[in-house]
Amino acid sequence: MTGTVTGPTAGRATGSVTGHLPGHLPGHLTGHRGGPTEGDLAATGPEGADAAQERLRRWRLVLGGDSGDGTGHALRGRDAAMDGALTSLYGKGDTPRPGRDRAAGLGASAPAVARWLGDIRTYFPSSVVQVMQRDAIDRLGLATLLLEPEMLEAVEADVHLVATLLSLNKAMPETTKETARAVVRKVVDDLEKRLATRTRATLTGALDRGARTGRPRHHDIDWNRTIAANLKHYLPEHRTIVPERLVGYGRASRSVKKEVVLCVDQSGSMAASVVYASVFGAVLASMRSVDTRFVVFDTSVVDLTDQLDDPVDVLFGTRLGGGTDINRALAYCQSRIARPAETVVVLISDLYEGGIRDEMLKRVASMQAAGVRFVTLLALSDEGTPAYDREHAAALAALDAPAFACTPDLFPEVMAAAIERRPLPIPDAG
Repeated sequence: MTGTVTGPTAGRATGSVTGHLPGHLPGHLTGHRGGPTEGDLAATGPEGADAAQERLRRWRLVLGGDSGDGTGHALRGRDAAMDGALTSLYGKGDTPRPGRDRAAGLGASAPAVARWLGDIRTYFPSSVVQVMQRDAIDRLGLATLLLEPEMLEAVEADVHLVATLLSLNKAMPETTKETARAVVRKVVDDLEKRLATRTRATLTGALDRGARTGRPRHHDIDWNRTIAANLKHYLPEHRTIVPERLVGYGRASRSVKKEVVLCVDQSGSMAASVVYASVFGAVLASMRSVDTRFVVFDTSVVDLTDQLDDPVDVLFGTRLGGGTDINRALAYCQSRIARPAETVVVLISDLYEGGIRDEMLKRVASMQAAGVRFVTLLALSDEGTPAYDREHAAALAALDAPAFACTPDLFPEVMAAAIERRPLPIPDAG
């Protein structure tokens, strides 16, 4: 079962990894400074001895086994191996300060790290392995080891690993790039399987509903709108409505009905959003009723629309890091809009603008005045509440262009609402 190990500041109980522990921490013990001790066993009867021993074992795994954990409990077998894997990453003492030696370490050699990666995949579930890998990259500076093909083959692939690989793309040797693409391909394929079907279904419905007809076939009648349009023809004596005018869903034709522009901030803080945006960009580009443009930017602007048939190519065409010039990116997007009233522009950015703020806001107002539906997503990821420029977000909200974070699962509904020009399903900030 899964417990929570939260890091090295006081044993392992106050840091950053969610650990896979053999049992639950007892709720009545979670406020204790140290765990129960071997002496506590004397206070239990025969039936309680095993339960007390199990509590000691769990506390020992959580606290890390230094002299202050207070359990006096020794680990053996699988427990000892699991504890060793945690200790290699999180150590036993305080988080090291600048200028001090680290308490944790995986050794200097790639083979040692590869063995450790294999160990954690043995002892912990995939979701925990991904967290531990991210912590190893952040705490121990292992990013450069990902440039070795053998290391890439050992890691658990996820969105965050893809983001790290993309940030290392320019430094990656040719011998590693093929392996890196395979890792990225696996993550992208998994995301497409999870997100594509629902996205296409949701947006196809929105596009069909957006094309109304006054002479619908029976199975195309929009009954809600038909009833609303004929309420004045209600016959009380028959308790029915005689519809003089039918309102129906039109069938989206093969010609382009809507234009969608994804304008994606590729600064380092937006890494996960770039990964998800590329997948959604490829899905939208596969729909014949949508003309999709995919633009990434930092202080420069790159149009990757011609690579949307393969999101992996899109990702390797990005350049994570650098500054931010939202105004320049929006100027480029605006110049490519041919039918404003049929266009949705989605800006995905934390809004930390390095360009001309007032010009950016004027440009958004100008696009909206021309009929463009403008949507601002502060993040497109599952990472929770993002950091963002609140002043710029408030300024956009004043222009009736609210900025909010969006999970990948919510994105299809956001796009459907934008296409139909309905109120956006903005998540509750609370």
